[in-house]
Amino acid sequence: MSLQEARERWVRTGGVELCVAELGDPTRPTVLLVHGYPDSKEVWSEVAVRLADRFHVVLYDVRGHGRSTPPRPLRGGFTLEKLTDDFLAVADAVSPDRPVHLVGHDWGSVQSWEFVTVPRTEGRIASFTSMSGPSLDHFGHWIKRRMAHPTPRAVGQLLGQGAKSWYVYMLHTPVLPELAWRGPLGKRWPKILQRVEKVPVGDYPTPSLPSDAAHGAWLYRDNIRARLRRPRADAYAHAPVQLITPSGDAFLSERLYDDLEEWAPRLVRRSLPAKHWVPRTRPDQLTAWIAEFVTAHEDGVPPRETPDTGKYGQRFGGQLVLVTGAGSGIGRATAFAFAEAGARVVAVDRDAETAARTAELCRLIGAPEAWSETVDVGDEQAMEKLAAKVATEYGVVDVLVNNAGIGLSGSFLDTSSEDWRKVLDVNLWGVIHGCRLFGKQMAERGQGGHIVNTASAAAFQPSKALPAYSTSKAAVLMLSECLRAELAGQGIGVSAICPGFVNTNITSTARFTGVGEEEEKRRQKKSARLYGLRNYPPEKAADAILRAVVRNQAVVPVTPEARGAHLMSRFTPRALRAIARMEPPL
Repeated sequence: MSLQEARERWVRTGGVELCVAELGDPTRPTVLLVHGYPDSKEVWSEVAVRLADRFHVVLYDVRGHGRSTPPRPLRGGFTLEKLTDDFLAVADAVSPDRPVHLVGHDWGSVQSWEFVTVPRTEGRIASFTSMSGPSLDHFGHWIKRRMAHPTPRAVGQLLGQGAKSWYVYMLHTPVLPELAWRGPLGKRWPKILQRVEKVPVGDYPTPSLPSDAAHGAWLYRDNIRARLRRPRADAYAHAPVQLITPSGDAFLSERLYDDLEEWAPRLVRRSLPAKHWVPRTRPDQLTAWIAEFVTAHEDGVPPRETPDTGKYGQRFGGQLVLVTGAGSGIGRATAFAFAEAGARVVAVDRDAETAARTAELCRLIGAPEAWSETVDVGDEQAMEKLAAKVATEYGVVDVLVNNAGIGLSGSFLDTSSEDWRKVLDVNLWGVIHGCRLFGKQMAERGQGGHIVNTASAAAFQPSKALPAYSTSKAAVLMLSECLRAELAGQGIGVSAICPGFVNTNITSTARFTGVGEEEEKRRQKKSARLYGLRNYPPEKAADAILRAVVRNQAVVPVTPEARGAHLMSRFTPRALRAIARMEPPL
């Protein structure tokens, strides 16, 4: 389905005609999307299409935008009171018997705050999701409180938001904004969005942009000064509110929402590392949060608030995380840790059954959504298909964890070319494929991200018993360092995780070269027993992975022995080389 397939109707109200589009089954709960400035309803197309499978989705062009007609005269035609009339007319037309779930972005959110706080709309709004647009009344009180108590912190917040609001002053000047939008700015705006906000090319913005922006300047002129000077004292939300805050918003400070619980008692906060135009750049994540919030209130179950999803919930809630080697060990523990933080998880493993089990448990633990995919990470074509499928069906990955790996022990002279190929295909090429394919998607999206590559303490601790394994992990470590330098300018972090002796099943499945089958099984059992006696849980390695992403750490030795070996490699390499000559306890 696409927005071009939407059912269209016209709603007449207050001397204007509003162009309304509908998708999905009208018998299902209605989600009403309200666009911002200088947008039209097409800004929501990616979100609307994704929501239409589960809900009745309604979009409309705000008066004077898109295909809706402008008021005459323009001055005084865009007040919040008249915009509320428009909302009620649309809601009555598309959902006369049931309240709607309201979603607003930018000025769509600003006016929706009016809708959800005035008495005449009580009973017509089931929930409200706000992003990148505060209530003008709340904003007015925010300013007044800080001016009444001008502490250094309060003054800093006022000056910071004042600098971010530079465009508001410009839009209050007469005539010039209209000339700019109908002239050079209107022509260059799509390229500006692509370059600065990394908004992908598509059905947005529409050719009506210059006139939309010129008309929409009156949203600011008709409302801002009046409301900031005399904010309403009764601007309390009469419906539950979900606040989605992009941490990289160039126009709004996160501090604007510090006191919001006072005005919206039933508030759920979400945060994501993104810029202002999230309906175009992060439609997958918005869809997940909107759907979860709407469904929770339709079912009568209060939605889980992001901060309740553990110490990393505010950072990873709703993000898309892909973990390879997720069927067991560190990979499964990492998938669980991200699930507990509220992330959406794609569990990837070459064993379909264990991957599916991990995804199932992730959903039980707390992931809003979790899927399993089966792939051999060393197979380039299979990885290309996986990357394409994930981008199409789940969205662009926010955090990639290249964890899949296999073990191989034995002297260099006993290691065949085939053994080398098997180890390098998984341990090195699997990481290369993941970084190349998913890292490229992150870079093209332009909203940042993070790549975690599981190396090993063996990456900096030589051993006569692990030439192939150590070489593969040392290559992963250097690859991570190189990528970290290359991708830093695009906001993509890269971390190399170096566990030591972690109690996983890699020892029981590792191969031993130069020995017979019976001796190989004996060594596997003995290695597994030694790791079991060490008993360092994979959950601690998983926590180190999440911490590395939060702190954007470059190299993370996990266990005490890994940290010790890392220090020795830097300060006493000769001692480390002497240890490498010792016979392993097998």
